Amino acid sequence: MQRETVHRTTPLYPLRDDARSVARTSLPGNPLAPSAARRFVRAAIADWTNLGMLATCAFCRGSGGCPPGRHSTDRLADDAVLIVNELVTNAVVHAGTTVELLCRLEESADVEPAALVLEVSDHHPARAVRNEPHGAEERSGTPEYGRGLHLVAALAERWGITYRSGLKTVWARLPVDGWNTCPLPGAEPALQRGLRAAEILAPSPRRTVREDQDWISRGALSFLAEASDLLAGQLDEDMVAALAGQLLVPRLADWCAIWLDSEAGRPGSGWGAGGGAGAAQRLARVWHSDESRTEQLRDALGKEPPLLPEAAGNGPVPIPWPGDGEPGAGEGAAVAYRLATGGRGLGTLLVARYGLARVPDEATALIADFARRVALAISAARQYTRQATISRVLQRGLLPGKVGEIPGVDRFLVYEPSDDGVAGGDFYDIFPAGSGGRWCFMLGDVQGSGPEAAVVTGLARPWLRLLAREGYQVGQVLDRLNGLLLDDAMEAAESAALMVVAAGGQGVPEGPQARFLSLLYGELVPSPRVGGGVRCTLASAGHPLPLLLRPDGRVLTAAESQVLLGVVEDVAYQSQTFDLEPGDTLLCVTDGVTERRSGTRMFDDEDGLARVLAGCAGLTAQGVAERIKQAVYEFGEAPPEDDLALLVLQAR
Repeated sequence: MQRETVHRTTPLYPLRDDARSVARTSLPGNPLAPSAARRFVRAAIADWTNLGMLATCAFCRGSGGCPPGRHSTDRLADDAVLIVNELVTNAVVHAGTTVELLCRLEESADVEPAALVLEVSDHHPARAVRNEPHGAEERSGTPEYGRGLHLVAALAERWGITYRSGLKTVWARLPVDGWNTCPLPGAEPALQRGLRAAEILAPSPRRTVREDQDWISRGALSFLAEASDLLAGQLDEDMVAALAGQLLVPRLADWCAIWLDSEAGRPGSGWGAGGGAGAAQRLARVWHSDESRTEQLRDALGKEPPLLPEAAGNGPVPIPWPGDGEPGAGEGAAVAYRLATGGRGLGTLLVARYGLARVPDEATALIADFARRVALAISAARQYTRQATISRVLQRGLLPGKVGEIPGVDRFLVYEPSDDGVAGGDFYDIFPAGSGGRWCFMLGDVQGSGPEAAVVTGLARPWLRLLAREGYQVGQVLDRLNGLLLDDAMEAAESAALMVVAAGGQGVPEGPQARFLSLLYGELVPSPRVGGGVRCTLASAGHPLPLLLRPDGRVLTAAESQVLLGVVEDVAYQSQTFDLEPGDTLLCVTDGVTERRSGTRMFDDEDGLARVLAGCAGLTAQGVAERIKQAVYEFGEAPPEDDLALLVLQAR
C-alpha cells in the first residue's frame, strides 16, 4: 500500500477522452449519503459492463458465463462499494459537508494496468481524514461505527489524499484485472485482499449479557471518549442526533430513535405526564442495525415520543416494547432517557435490544452517561445557532441594504464574513452626498469582532454618512470621526456591548476596551477632463492601502498610510486626489485579504496583492474582484479565518 499526501490542482490521473468512462454525483452530507453512493457505484459499473468497457474474464468467454457473484466485475463492484461506503461515511461523520463522488475507468498505459479510480471529496479540508477512532487502544476489534481507512488500505492497490483550495479528496485505485475470482491462476492476490477485508468487516457477534458486562468494563471509557470527541465538533442539532444513532447502533442497541424539543419549550417541559404543557417534539433521527428497516421503524414509532415521568430525571425508564414495524421480528427490551441540561428539556432518546427481557444495568448506565453527552452537544449546537442567528441579524442591520450605483463607474463588491457565527468588524458603504454628482465610498474594519465591534460599526457608518452630507471634506471627515471615537459618548456603546455579552453568558471583559478602527474613505466627482472618468479623493487611516491599476498593467499605490482612528487625539488626516480615467481600476481591500495566511507567509508579502492585480489588466470590475478572491482562497489550504471584503471601482 502506498499512501500519498499531496497538493495538486490537476486530476490525479489523466482522464480518458471518452466521457462515458467518468461518472460523478453530489451527495448531501447526511446519513443517507453512503447508501446513495453504494447504489451509484454499482449502477456505474453495471453500465460500463453492458457497454463492453469492462472486459469479461476468460472463464466467461470460454464457458458461456460465470456463476452469479463470481464474475470479475461483480467482485470489482463489491469491493468498490465497500470502499466508497467507508469514504463517504467518513466524509459525512467527520466533515458534514456536501460529498462529491467520482468514479473513473482508466485504460492500461505502459506499466499501469487498467483501473477503477474512486474519488470522494468533502468541503472541509481543515479536518483530517480519520484513520481509526479515538480510543484505539481498545484492540478487541474495529468498532462497527467506523472502520476508518483500514478497509481502503486492504482493498486498494494504492490510495491517497489530495488537498485543493476548499476541497479535500480521498482517492483509491482498484486494478480492473486484479479482481478476478474465477477458478483460474492469478486469483490468489484477490483472495488475500478479500480475506483481509472480511477480517476488518466481520461484525461483533451478538453478545450475551455476561459479554456485555465484560465489554462495558473494558471498553466504556474509550467508547465515551470517542463519542465526546465526535459530538463536541458538531454545530447542528440534527447532525448530533445522527451521530448519536451511529454510535449507539449496533454497539449498544439494535435500533434507536431521538426526538428533539422545539426551543420554545420552557425548562423541564415536554416530558409527558409530569412535564406540563411542554413543547412539541419532532422525531429527528431513527437508526436501525438493518438499514432497510429504518423507514419501517420510523413509521411504527410515529411522531410522539414515549411519555416519561418528571421524577425519572435523566435516568433510564423501561417502557413497553414499541415494535419496529416488522412482522415476526420478535420482541425485546426498550428503555428511554430524558435529554436535558440545566433543567431544560431538549428531547428523548429511545434505545432497544431484541431478545432481552430487560436491558442490563451496566448497559443502561453507560447509555445514560452517553445521553448526557448527547444533551450537552445538542445544547451547545443550539447556543451556537442562536448566536449565529443574532449575528446574522446584526450584520444585516449594520450593512447597507443596497449599494449605490455610481454614474460613470462600474463597481463590484465582495463581502464574506468569517464562518464563526460571530458578527464581524468589516463594513462598507457607497452613497450619494449632496449635489454636483458627489459620491462617497468607505471600507472599514473595527478591531475585534462580536457585540463590541458590531456596536462601533453601527455607529461609525451613520456618522460617516452624516459628516459627508454635511459637506465636510475627506480629511475633515476622518478628523471628526477620530474625535467621536475618543469621546466619552463611546462609553455608552461600550456599556451596551458589555450588557449584550453578559446576557449571552460570555462573561464581561476586564478593563476598558480599545476602539480602534481602520478606514479607507473617499469621494468621487465627475472629472473636469473631456472624455469621461471621475476625480477621486481618498484617505487611509491604518487601512490596507488602495491600489490603482492602469490599463497597461501598471499598479500604483493610491494613498499614504496614516494612524488608526480612535488611537490618538489631535491628528490631522491628509487626503490624496487623482483622476480615474476610463479603464482605470481602483482596488480597496480589508486585512482579510492582505493578511490571509499560508503557514508563516501572508498573501501580501513581497507585494503579493499588487502582483495578482497586475495580471487583471483588461478585466471588468467583476472579473478583477473574482480573480483576487480566487487568488486569496488558493493561497492557503484552509478556508479564510477572517472576514473577506474587497471593493473594485472601474471608471468608464
